[in-house]
Amino acid sequence: MKTTEFFKGFSIKKYFPILMLISLILLFSLLQSRFFTFSNAMVILQQMVVPLIAALGMTFVVIGGSIDLSVGSIVALSALATAKMVPSMGLFAIIPALIVGLACGLLNGVIFAKGKVPSFIVTMGTMVAFRGVVLLVTKGAPVEITNKLFLKVFAGRSFGVANSVMFAVLIVAVVYVVFNNFSFGREIRAIGGGERVAQLTGIRVDRAKIIVFSLCGLLCGLAGMFQAARVYAATPTMGEGMEMDVIASVVVGGTPLSGGVGSIQGTILGTMIIAVLSNGMNMIGLAPEVQYIAKGLVLIVAVFMTIDREKIGIIK
Repeated sequence: MKTTEFFKGFSIKKYFPILMLISLILLFSLLQSRFFTFSNAMVILQQMVVPLIAALGMTFVVIGGSIDLSVGSIVALSALATAKMVPSMGLFAIIPALIVGLACGLLNGVIFAKGKVPSFIVTMGTMVAFRGVVLLVTKGAPVEITNKLFLKVFAGRSFGVANSVMFAVLIVAVVYVVFNNFSFGREIRAIGGGERVAQLTGIRVDRAKIIVFSLCGLLCGLAGMFQAARVYAATPTMGEGMEMDVIASVVVGGTPLSGGVGSIQGTILGTMIIAVLSNGMNMIGLAPEVQYIAKGLVLIVAVFMTIDREKIGIIK
């Protein structure tokens, strides 16, 4: 039997995210009795907020057949904008975060679509550039947030649940509706499935690409605001390495890097898997370097399970 024929009929591939999540929950519950508790579940949900919001934006990018390596740096830059503006704008400091995120995403999209530069190269360059701006402005020191109202609204709790989790649920609902009920979602899937075919059907490909990266930047701006609120500050190293967790969340959730297919609910599952994995490894006391190895292996397994070998043809 050919490899492609084997994976075509390999039904576990469809249920891989759910099976992995259940397996991780069972494993950590056996290893640590405090893992399977309501209080820890609330901690996991709170830890999911920032990577989930950024991963929602990355989902559009990956389905469109591209990649964005600058998400962590956009989160840091947006968090910095929030921290700088909270003293004068209070709750409305969310606006600078959104503007910065949108501007960064728009820059990525324009260079990628109009400059015809591969998204990997564009976002790798802006990842370094945006991080440089953060280091330049902060000079290596954190920018604290002391506004009590801002922290209460975005980092407080209501009825035992973190407000950030409630905001995240609302954001997920909006993104889900946009992806599944607007022509924009169909256009992105068409572009990821075959850009030349999409052009022939009348889709304005460059315009769609710019919107996708702008949307990703906007959501990363939101994520940066919540991250700043969560730690009461914007730090120079904030968001470092986040691109790995975000991409892993999307891929583990069943969205292949080859593009064309994917779902919001899959990304939610993927983010939950990464959050459960990180939380569980911390609870059982694994060293940070071991955690990196584990996350890397999970990402490899996820790509192995979700990649569309028939579509790619030759693996390079």
